[in-house]
Amino acid sequence: MKKLFISLMAVMSVSAASAADFPVTIQSCGTPVTFTEPPKRAIINDLNMSEMAFALHLQNRIVGLTGISGWYKMTPEFKQAMGSIPELAPKYPSLETLLAAEPDFFFAGWNYGMKVGGEVTPDTLSKYGIRTFVLSESCVFTAAHKHKATMDLLYNDVLTLGAIFGKRDEAQALISGWKKTLSELPEPPKGTRPLKVFVYDSGEDKPFTSGKYAMPTAIIEAAGGKNAMEALETSWGTTSWESVAAAEPDFIILLDYQTGSGADGLRRFLENHPLMKLTPAVQHQRYLKLQYAELTPGPANVHAVEKLARAMYPAAAK
Repeated sequence: MKKLFISLMAVMSVSAASAADFPVTIQSCGTPVTFTEPPKRAIINDLNMSEMAFALHLQNRIVGLTGISGWYKMTPEFKQAMGSIPELAPKYPSLETLLAAEPDFFFAGWNYGMKVGGEVTPDTLSKYGIRTFVLSESCVFTAAHKHKATMDLLYNDVLTLGAIFGKRDEAQALISGWKKTLSELPEPPKGTRPLKVFVYDSGEDKPFTSGKYAMPTAIIEAAGGKNAMEALETSWGTTSWESVAAAEPDFIILLDYQTGSGADGLRRFLENHPLMKLTPAVQHQRYLKLQYAELTPGPANVHAVEKLARAMYPAAAK
């Protein structure tokens, strides 16, 4: 009886603490959204945002995922964390699909499950009582004032999810751990310039890459490098091979979608390109394969920074 009493008291204490956190108002791309209680029927879009939710152990609050299998392969670890949660749409969900699941919350982003002016937006969903939290990295598509990507995009979104679901302490603990991990990474040798890193997603006529506002800029800088395409005033977008070659990247991240020829196909293309084969990165075979979830805002960013820092500065890592 004593153990049962203690267990009940612990549950009541957690419930009381959770209830004390509400109502809570968060900022979603500058728009205030108020929650009077944690969502009970959440839908999460995409791999990276799902992994944020899984890191906070929100599976029992999630009724569906969207936008995953139509684009990427799920890892065994992701499938295990997903458990019995259904995928409601392999790519972008329709409004009808979302409404059929009767959600009270949708975590997505612009070009991450929603299109500006499309049928699924925070405004269209709010008419049905569904609150939306928009991925902060994607706010550049609607913001008047844009800011270069930093790791705070990840940290603040996890803190916001923690506030929405009454898990502030868990969110803060995650971020503290991530910051400690990054503080212990190897640094560039003193007196040397940061290595310039080009992110190659796809494209042959024109490369599709990460500009100033996308998460890879934050990852590269956290690893002690500099985005070779930082001058691009965009999130993800295309540029010319001439501009990439002129930047003389020292290191190249190959986005490995694990489909088709994947990152190996990208590498072979670069090594045969008349301009890119002359760049320092290609001449010295300095590449790193990273997957989609590692380069879009989510917990995998931390491991991506670790891998990149150790690959760029192997001497300092010893």
